[in-house]
Amino acid sequence: MRISDDIIAQIQQTADIVEVVGDFVTLKKKGQNMMACCPFHNEKTPSFSVSPAKGIYKCFGCGKAGDSIRFIMDIESLGYVEALRYLAKKYNIDIPEPEAITDTQVQQQQEKESLYIVLNYAKNYYQNLLWNQDEGQAVGLSYFKERGFKENTIKEFELGYSLDNWDHFSKEAIAKGYNPDILDKAGLLIRKEGKQFDRFRGRVVFPIHNVSGKVVAFGARILKPDKNQPKYLNSPETDVYHKSHILYGLFQAKNAIRQEDTCYLVEGYTDVISLHQAGVNNVVASSGTSLTIEQIRLIGRYTQNITVLYDGDAAGIKASLRGTDMILEEGLNVKVAVFPDNDDPDSYVRKIGAQAFKDFIKKNSTDFITFKTKLYLDEAANDPFKKAGIIKEVVESITKIPDPIKRAVFFKQTAGLLQMDEGTLIVESNQILKKQVLDKEKKHQKDREHKKSPGREVYPDADVFFPEGVLPPPDFDMPEPVEEVAAVPQKNPMAYREEEIIRMLISYADAPIDEHNKLCDYILAEIDGIEFQTPIYSRILETIKNQLRMGNIVGADYFVRHWDAAIQAEAINLLANKYEISENWENKYQIFIPKEKDMLSHAAFTNILRLKQRIVQDKITANLKSFASAHTEAEQERVMRIHMQLKEIEKQIAGYLGNIVR
Repeated sequence: MRISDDIIAQIQQTADIVEVVGDFVTLKKKGQNMMACCPFHNEKTPSFSVSPAKGIYKCFGCGKAGDSIRFIMDIESLGYVEALRYLAKKYNIDIPEPEAITDTQVQQQQEKESLYIVLNYAKNYYQNLLWNQDEGQAVGLSYFKERGFKENTIKEFELGYSLDNWDHFSKEAIAKGYNPDILDKAGLLIRKEGKQFDRFRGRVVFPIHNVSGKVVAFGARILKPDKNQPKYLNSPETDVYHKSHILYGLFQAKNAIRQEDTCYLVEGYTDVISLHQAGVNNVVASSGTSLTIEQIRLIGRYTQNITVLYDGDAAGIKASLRGTDMILEEGLNVKVAVFPDNDDPDSYVRKIGAQAFKDFIKKNSTDFITFKTKLYLDEAANDPFKKAGIIKEVVESITKIPDPIKRAVFFKQTAGLLQMDEGTLIVESNQILKKQVLDKEKKHQKDREHKKSPGREVYPDADVFFPEGVLPPPDFDMPEPVEEVAAVPQKNPMAYREEEIIRMLISYADAPIDEHNKLCDYILAEIDGIEFQTPIYSRILETIKNQLRMGNIVGADYFVRHWDAAIQAEAINLLANKYEISENWENKYQIFIPKEKDMLSHAAFTNILRLKQRIVQDKITANLKSFASAHTEAEQERVMRIHMQLKEIEKQIAGYLGNIVR
């Protein structure tokens, strides 16, 4: 269904870029802009910039750029229409919806969007059964209330119930027009031997949300004892659900994580819900899976501080230590808190209450390195061999910390705990780092050889590639590896000149440069008859001219929201500033730097001259090349006459620009 232009315009004007991006990353003010680590690629130094004034974002690391709509399309992998619907929902803008979605309509949409639709339908279906159906109330709702969950908590986490029936859900969904293939791909039904039946049956259901609040999967707990069935059953991996990239409860917790500047990490659904209900809102779960790099980076968008909450099971704690090492490796600060008497977060908060729980965490949180050292020391007792193993384990953890200052602090602290020389720990760490570098280089070397010699086999002793059946000569030496550097595409000089003209037109089109002219009128008149050589700049220039013929002066707002993704991206590249002059220069030191917008007439004049100078220089080069093919003296004289004329023009332009031409 098409969304009207008026509604699109309303969404574009209402969607605040800082609010939209801020739902996914923690932004910090830097000058006039906001900065964060980019959500589209892994980085530890922020290069992702958001401009509130221009309504754009730009990553100077990976190049991603756009407006609010483009950001939602990129971060959620949505189409244009679905991104508009997402923002409309966020800002309570009504978009007419069809009363029922037919099978044909679902098929016409992109598959990912179709998956979101059926998953949302399933969530509503399970919720309805929980609250309005006899079995749901008697079994599902009773279970949640026995766990101490209040009605508003149950509704906030959109908990539900699936009937103890083979195909009740699938029959209803198909009857309402949902495509069985999409239901299957969403992991909601199972097909086997020509039959199909519901995946979740006779279970309480925990919807799993992505960061923006869309349901992407379900976890379901069985209530009847059954040795043939797992206690928890989760959705399979789908196009919208990759369990290694999802944290349960993050949608409900992200704002609290930002405010508290720390994230509590627990294991299960009920831990998250119980703590949230008790007022500990900055809590997420890895949903029973081993912690992954992607999950850690997801938390890192909102805070650099994680506290892992363990129950008292020593075996379980040791099994989880690798995941905690990964947190250190990503540069985040990690603490650990352990509950007594084999309690878990869910049982402990219900036992002692919310405030006492918070006090316990605050008092009993220990940095991970200290926690790990003491845990292993207790186990080693007085065994020197075990203690030596502990030293290696702890040093490996410290070595994973990327910040050298933090590493130094932990080496000093750990040396005291282990009662040994700090220098010994540092030497061991250097050995680990050296081995890592050598292993990495060895792997890269093998990869390079693979690329250079496709279809060949490795000769095991030499560790290099030789044709099948050919042995290396006795005096064979391994050649030094040659680093393959990808060529970086470079703009030609003309493209830079055209870029500056387009940048000024987009940035200041409607700005007056004197009492009679606007900048766009002046520039277009001065470059009339000049054809731009760079395709993207030529397209933008033609767009500006076409709009001007219709009486529209278009600038930054128009191009930032342009329907053509290439034009939009280039416009944002031209508008985004990687560096800006500190406000302190004026406010604190009273040093005033002229800004381009205050001297537009001069800036436009010089940029036009530089473009014309480049055109003349290209003509000079082309004319001199024709000298070689001039066969007669008359032709040679004509080429030289043209050359002298062009050089004179170049000299005049250089004089205006203050350049010297020889």
